[in-house]
Amino acid sequence: MNEQIRITPVRTISHEGEPLGIIPTEEALNKAREVGMDLVEVAPDERPPVCRIMDYGKFKYQQKKRKTKGHVHHTKTKEIRLRPKTGTHDVDFKVKRAKEFLEHNDKVTISVVFRGREIVHVDEGRKVLERMISQLEDVAKIELSPSQHGRRIVCTLAPK
Repeated sequence: MNEQIRITPVRTISHEGEPLGIIPTEEALNKAREVGMDLVEVAPDERPPVCRIMDYGKFKYQQKKRKTKGHVHHTKTKEIRLRPKTGTHDVDFKVKRAKEFLEHNDKVTISVVFRGREIVHVDEGRKVLERMISQLEDVAKIELSPSQHGRRIVCTLAPK
């Protein structure tokens, strides 16, 4: 760009995209300075090389922006653990946390874990799980319905 261009003459394109023709490098540099821009070599392999009058800083910024545009969110599975005796306020807080995960396009696995003699009261665990699912139904859909695996009941929710 600018003074680094050694070959003369160059095929020049204006900042508006109109061809200016084949002109000496010094003259092209002067035209670029008149409009407050840079002379950038865009096709160095051509004879004569093609140069464009442009804002080089803005050009580099747009290239970088295009490169990072393809960023993809990789879905993670977050787990929320509950017990059958979990209080209503604690469940509400866990619902709030699950909504945050779902808004970030992450899946949420809700587990109700039974310890000791709690396994006798599986229905209590199911009630806690159903309550949580009903509070999340506006932002999530059930991917895996509640099922019991040993001492836990597991359900997976995905964002809508």
